[in-house]
Amino acid sequence: MAKKYKKLRVSKHRVILNRSAAGDTGITIMLVILGLMMFLPMYNSVITAFKPAGELAITPPKLYVMKPTLKNFIDLFTNMNQTWVPISRYIFNTIYISVASTFGALLLGSMTAYSLSKIRMPGYKVMNNLITWSLMIGSTITGTYNFIIYCKIGMLNTYAISILPVWASTLGLYLMKNFIDDGISDEMVEAARIDGAKEFYIYWKIAMPLVKPAWLTCIVTTFQGVWAAGASVYVWSEDLKTFNAAVAQITGAAATNAGAAAAGAVLMMSVPIIVFVVNQSQIVETMASSGMKD
Repeated sequence: MAKKYKKLRVSKHRVILNRSAAGDTGITIMLVILGLMMFLPMYNSVITAFKPAGELAITPPKLYVMKPTLKNFIDLFTNMNQTWVPISRYIFNTIYISVASTFGALLLGSMTAYSLSKIRMPGYKVMNNLITWSLMIGSTITGTYNFIIYCKIGMLNTYAISILPVWASTLGLYLMKNFIDDGISDEMVEAARIDGAKEFYIYWKIAMPLVKPAWLTCIVTTFQGVWAAGASVYVWSEDLKTFNAAVAQITGAAATNAGAAAAGAVLMMSVPIIVFVVNQSQIVETMASSGMKD
């Protein structure tokens, strides 16, 4: 007697996951709800930035703006221009620290990832395990030890204290290492070596172009983290602070500054959002490939 096989679901002439339509609908509804929950805080910040003082005092707050105004943005820049450090200094610090941190994390992370994946130096398995385990250790746990180390080497209240620790981040390294493992075969690297290519040439001309989604993801995640970082406990000089720290310092927690604080938050989150939207397809590809083996 012939066996009866369950009919596969087909979409655009391709077989898709054999889930029920009800299951797909339930997953879609759940994702929409979670998406709205993550979007609402961002939406609230945007509308708060355009609310006049009278609407900010309404209880409960409304989810729309009745009389949009740019006064909050004007007040923000007016207050920042009254400090002895010009606003351009805060903006320069933010851009400089973000770019320098991202560039260093990308360069060191990609070179280390290639070395661990394709050179196979002695002890590389132990190093791989240490990198993976480090992702489970929060910054709060290492805060005291980091402070002692920074004091000993004289990094406090310098640009280096905001840049060098980012270079030691292992998240981008972990993603790139897994992507190189899956995307670049050992046979390809060996063929390049037989043809006389040096390791740096293989890394720069062969590996990096093939793992473009991975290093774009590293750029986006690192840049977003550094750009959105608040005031650092290791920096107290005004001419070394970032725009985000200056906004938090100027607006404070006073209710009258809620609109200006929201305006600053909108300005700070707009740049990372643009960077993410431009590179989101590459990020999704990297996240889908990392940690997966054939």
